[in-house]
Amino acid sequence: MAESNFVDYVKIFFRSGKGGAGCMHFHRDKLTAMGGPDGGDGGHGGSVILRGNAQMWTLLHLKYKKHIHCDDGNRGEGGNKTGKQGDPQIIDVPLGTVARDAETGEFIFEITQDGQKEILMPGGRGGLGNWHFRTPSKQTPHYAQPGEEGIEGWRILELKVLADVGLVGFPNAGKSTLLSVISAAKPEIANYAFTTLVPNLGIVKYRNYKSFIVADIPGIIEGASEGKGLGTRFLRHIERNSVLLFMIPAEAGNITKEFNILLNELEKHNKELLFKKRLVAITKTDLIDDELMGMLQSDLPPGEECLFISSTTGFQIAALKDKLWAMLQ
Repeated sequence: MAESNFVDYVKIFFRSGKGGAGCMHFHRDKLTAMGGPDGGDGGHGGSVILRGNAQMWTLLHLKYKKHIHCDDGNRGEGGNKTGKQGDPQIIDVPLGTVARDAETGEFIFEITQDGQKEILMPGGRGGLGNWHFRTPSKQTPHYAQPGEEGIEGWRILELKVLADVGLVGFPNAGKSTLLSVISAAKPEIANYAFTTLVPNLGIVKYRNYKSFIVADIPGIIEGASEGKGLGTRFLRHIERNSVLLFMIPAEAGNITKEFNILLNELEKHNKELLFKKRLVAITKTDLIDDELMGMLQSDLPPGEECLFISSTTGFQIAALKDKLWAMLQ
């Protein structure tokens, strides 16, 4: 899918339907001149419902929909006939979609399973007909309830990509190249910063027909959590990954310093990211010899599990997949 087709944030004005009014009616026919109340209830207004769809991975279909309204319920009728309910608006969204209030930023719910349905805005209830208000002392009630108003307001839908492993690193750390080697994904690869402008997903085949999903997250730079570079636009995608693979090229001037910068940006965005399982991959080892690789051992982040790899030559790629699979279990 083209990069321009990836949309992970939309702001839409939703309105659920108003409930229909209850009916005030008395039974009349050729044999009954003064029958009792038989006013039916009003129909419920339509609700705004989000439904998870595992076949979708972007909010592109909602990009140009700024207003979504539901139908109102119909008023009740005589003969205790309930009014027709307003049709709901069922909106398919990719898994990992989070709904928030646009004004307060309050979290409403998250869609994580295929077929999962959540009511974003319930429709107004239909009013009760006068049949409900009859009593032994008041057998001819001349009133019925009006229908409830629907709910309206701006809501934000944002997507957090669902993946098992998230690739974290500065631009040109080799994330896209690794993804293209271990999966069938074909991300754009070039020798300049911010080649990747959207998250790319790849399915990594493992032994005995097993597999796991890896997400190539657009490059982080120092100050990303404060809006520099691509800013915080894609940092939220890292929140859904089970394992974080930090990627630092062997040609980096100071491996530990780069790792700490990356870790610091994640901490500023969300401290809970520090508690995720993580592995450090030193990439592009095909550019150095064995002697320099040995010298770099002293520059590795203390206390972190590290692995030297090369996507170009395949050096230790199998070992990397083994480690990631073990961490996912």
